[in-house]
Amino acid sequence: MFDNLLYQNASSLLKDDILNNRLPGAILLSGPASSGKLTCALEISRILSCSGENPYNQRGHWLCECPSCKKNKELSNTNVLLAGPRECSLEILAAKKAFLQASYDNSSYLPAVRYLFIRSVRKLTMRFSQVLWEGDDKLSKIAPLMAAIDEDMEKLNPQKTLPDAEKLEKICDSLVKNCDKLESSFMYDSLPINQIRRASVWAHMKSVSGKKIFIIENAERMLESVRNALLKILEEPPEDMVFILTTSNRGAVMPTILSRVRTYNFAERNAPQQKEVVHRVFHARNGEENLLINDYLQLFLPVKPAEIKKAASSYFNHLMSGQIPLSDSVIKECSGFEPRFLLRIFLVGIMEEARNGTFSPARSEICAKITEFCRECYNSVTVYNISPAAAIEKLSRDLSSVRRSL
Repeated sequence: MFDNLLYQNASSLLKDDILNNRLPGAILLSGPASSGKLTCALEISRILSCSGENPYNQRGHWLCECPSCKKNKELSNTNVLLAGPRECSLEILAAKKAFLQASYDNSSYLPAVRYLFIRSVRKLTMRFSQVLWEGDDKLSKIAPLMAAIDEDMEKLNPQKTLPDAEKLEKICDSLVKNCDKLESSFMYDSLPINQIRRASVWAHMKSVSGKKIFIIENAERMLESVRNALLKILEEPPEDMVFILTTSNRGAVMPTILSRVRTYNFAERNAPQQKEVVHRVFHARNGEENLLINDYLQLFLPVKPAEIKKAASSYFNHLMSGQIPLSDSVIKECSGFEPRFLLRIFLVGIMEEARNGTFSPARSEICAKITEFCRECYNSVTVYNISPAAAIEKLSRDLSSVRRSL
């Protein structure tokens, strides 16, 4: 159990609770980003649905090949729902690199990185389950992308022989392209309330086999109406149902929700431990295995974070001097803010520049106003699907109004 969760004591506590049938119907995995919380949640799902019919005579054994475990390893078990905002693109790119390199080298760990890539894609597509999106106006646009991704994923089925190198690379490129479209166009920054309502209906349907699992990532980012809708389910949880919430900020989770979940704490891995994760999971080489997890994943950004911060500084200082930068040139410099993680870096750069005394640092109310404008800009793109060009133009007008008030 939990063989793929490295350097987290929570795994021992969870294993003990599962083996002794003490795991409650709702739990919270709390800890910093990139500490393995989603990995743990998905492994709990596999263990709880394992039939135990394996040569090891042990429920949830890491090498179990029962039908349920196979589905869970591929993240294709229909008894598991996954929701909540997440930036998936960098993990998909890192997994793709490891997978293709292992294929070219015919490495002994090829089966492992094959699953790594499949799972990285499914961590995105699971959030677009028809269960969660049924009746949504966006479903007609999501469906063709999902169909294209599923068609390519079937070619990578672990039970099938891999295609030759050229075809494999084309399949992976197609998957990355369609996943980028799916994430950039339809990933939300806060879980929609309708998805909680649909999940509630699904949760009350009787499962034909094993427990049903509902995983909600970044639970602290739920709006109040969504929290209240979730609370209603937790107050009267269905039988054979387990809710797994994750958060990087437990203090921001509604107290009434905290009172209904058992918390398992995850720690920040130290530098050597993070480097081992990068080496063992992504099989990094050529010095890249010495990077920390987030630093390694950021290698796959189309523009280096330092360049984005530089662009943010230039943009902000031009505005404060009375010049209005062209939004098109800003967007081009920042690779169209794809993935959306680049927009977050850009806006954080603006807020840092404001706090660093570019103008009267004593006027904290101005900094607060700038932070508010940056947050509105981010939400415009990630929540309301406004184009980055339109959002940056509005941000320029908002920030210019700040300059005139100085």
